[in-house]
Amino acid sequence: MSVGSDSLSPVITGELKSKIDRLWDSFWSGGISNPLEVIEQITYLMFIRRLDGIQTTKENKANRLGRPVESPIYTFASEAEGTKDTHHLRWSRFTGLGDPGAMLDVVREGVFPWLRTLGGEDSTYSHHMKDARFTISTPSLLAKAVDMLDGIPLDERDVKGDLYEYMLSKIATAGQNGQFRTPRHIIQLIVEMMAPRPMDEICDPACGTAGYLVAAAEYVERTHAEAMLGPEQRQHFNESMFHGFDFDSTMLRIGSMNMLMHGVENPDIRYRDSLAEGTAGEEERYSMILANPPFAGSLDYEATAKNLQAVVKTKKTELLFLALFLRLLKPGGRAAVIVPDGVLFGASKAHTELRKLLVEGHKLDAVVKLPGGVFKPYAGVSTAILFFTKTNSGGTDNVWFYEVTADGWSLDDKRQPLLAEDKLGPVPSEAPSGDAGEHAKNNLPDVLDRWKRRNGSEQKRERTEQSFCVPKADIAAQGYDLSLNRYKEIVHEEVEHRAPGDILDELARIEAEIQQGMSELKGMLG
Repeated sequence: MSVGSDSLSPVITGELKSKIDRLWDSFWSGGISNPLEVIEQITYLMFIRRLDGIQTTKENKANRLGRPVESPIYTFASEAEGTKDTHHLRWSRFTGLGDPGAMLDVVREGVFPWLRTLGGEDSTYSHHMKDARFTISTPSLLAKAVDMLDGIPLDERDVKGDLYEYMLSKIATAGQNGQFRTPRHIIQLIVEMMAPRPMDEICDPACGTAGYLVAAAEYVERTHAEAMLGPEQRQHFNESMFHGFDFDSTMLRIGSMNMLMHGVENPDIRYRDSLAEGTAGEEERYSMILANPPFAGSLDYEATAKNLQAVVKTKKTELLFLALFLRLLKPGGRAAVIVPDGVLFGASKAHTELRKLLVEGHKLDAVVKLPGGVFKPYAGVSTAILFFTKTNSGGTDNVWFYEVTADGWSLDDKRQPLLAEDKLGPVPSEAPSGDAGEHAKNNLPDVLDRWKRRNGSEQKRERTEQSFCVPKADIAAQGYDLSLNRYKEIVHEEVEHRAPGDILDELARIEAEIQQGMSELKGMLG
């Protein structure tokens, strides 16, 4: 399960943390103690407030142009158009009522039923929301939540993203089934390296709150702004570009709202137990997969799709997910997947066969080794990112390796930033200075830069350096072991040794001094 958004650096203030802590305590004392339920309820309120902001932007644009509001979220009553007056459901209206009890009635009886219909009856959003429950039951709790959210600039993506991050950090454990969130700067590194294009069909088969899909959507809008102006392209972006599966209904609701908040109107976010159901109707459908699948250890053979067992006979979920991704990708499709280190060097037959399949049957592009503390405080698991292209006909000539030793944050449980905010992430707002000390704290810009040169100057790098290429023949000779340390060469510091004669002369001098000292001692005692 991956959770995140597009922002790279923590901008959340101590004051805001205190507000969230107080709100969290209020939810607990109000009888809502499940952390995910707390996050879900706060997300609903963030979403409702954000919808009001989007409507205001649409109205301002319409006023400037002297035109009707385009695709309004809230409507006035119109018999001709069959619409009802929904403006009283706007955040700015019900929060100004002055009476917390009246506000709770509007949200519970009006806003929430309306939310379930948003996006149309056939949208995946309305499908997930039909089972959504508004569980804030007291006026005082709703008033506290509204007051806190009113003081947060949700239009600023960094703040919204970091609000999610901080709330998620309050979940002390990694979660069930080996799930843990991907830090947002790692998500952006992966998206920047994969560089999704306007016509891609992107899938995350373990999408959580849709962090990878959100980051991919923002990348496409930022880097292909002109292409996104065409009506066909816009329709593809809104309806058929993004696909996410999960088997947690809460995550599906949050992920669906997250995508809608980021401008994707009808993403394909749906319930699916990816390993159990197989790939019926999904084979070779997607051009890109971005994923951090759960590492749950193992599943029963009976619970696993038979067509995945045909690729690799194993109970290990991390291997089954890789087999699944090869099934889902179109020929020529590309994947970036976070895997535990055991996938790189595991000695079982299933491990070896799957690595051989990636190297010999398809095109393994890169192995990026991540530092051990990246997923703290949730998990201390050591991981790497595998980049590969489905070809069905081989194509691996060289595999590019990079050892990330620093990602911009401390690698302990606190995960504090090591650099100023404008120097963090793979694409910092201030260009890297080239300073060795700066690089030692944040390798990510260098990863991205060298990735772009992997077919050029990177081919000439020595294996003693932080990144280098390894020919396929060398990997095959090592039993398809993909651990970086198998190929990295250690630089031994040269020590200047004295000539043997000098050493013997020194020993003779020391021996003579000892003999003289012994003689003097005997004289004193005698």
